[in-house]
Amino acid sequence: MNDFEGLTALVTGGASGIGRATAELLAERGATVAVLDLDPTGVGKPLLAHRADVGDDASVRAAVAAAVAELGGLDVLVNNAGIGAQGTVEDNDDAEWHRVLNVNVVGMVRTARAALPHLRASAHPAIVNTCSVAATAGLPRRALYSATKGAVHSLTLAMAADHVREGIRVNCVNPGTADTPWVGRLLDAADDPAAERAALEARQPSGRLVTAAEVAGAIAYLASPLSGATTGTALAVDGGMQGLRLRPAGS
Repeated sequence: MNDFEGLTALVTGGASGIGRATAELLAERGATVAVLDLDPTGVGKPLLAHRADVGDDASVRAAVAAAVAELGGLDVLVNNAGIGAQGTVEDNDDAEWHRVLNVNVVGMVRTARAALPHLRASAHPAIVNTCSVAATAGLPRRALYSATKGAVHSLTLAMAADHVREGIRVNCVNPGTADTPWVGRLLDAADDPAAERAALEARQPSGRLVTAAEVAGAIAYLASPLSGATTGTALAVDGGMQGLRLRPAGS
């Protein structure tokens, strides 16, 4: 499939996990892809790599400008960079709230703001934000993280409304618990990693974690010119976690 042939794409947080899987998939389908990441040293051809800290506006502006110059334009922005957080509202102080909101929400704003002038010159402009099932389902000990993803969901809708008449489509993908390096670190830190993994798998009706490749496939669908009538949409890739209510097995 070559629906991205001749197009250019920028993926933040693209050196690992969902971002890396997305960058590689877009490249396989014909796009020229640049990755922005805090540590892009492991990114190799055919991907282009630029260092960027989405928590810093000057860093974002410089990296987007350099990447777009190397790409020769910009058609697709995948706002994927983000960090995790655990705990109830009592467990994180103001500094941690500001730190995570700065990366997960304002980081997307910074990148989109820098990319929009370039996207306006594209014939097939699209933005896809990586959100989460945490935006629409109450999960225990995820108050801060959920708040940021709820903001991303609302931001996606507002951006879609603001830019639809410019022809710029804005959507988001809502993964369930994905088998990524970040989740791996959480599991490694658990008292019983095997039991914790089993609990996370059981939480999703499919009985397993979502793969990075599956989320990448959804992002590619939303970003593709073939999806030209799709904007302001949140696409769940969560093994049924948000919408399904199964009876216990055997009942």
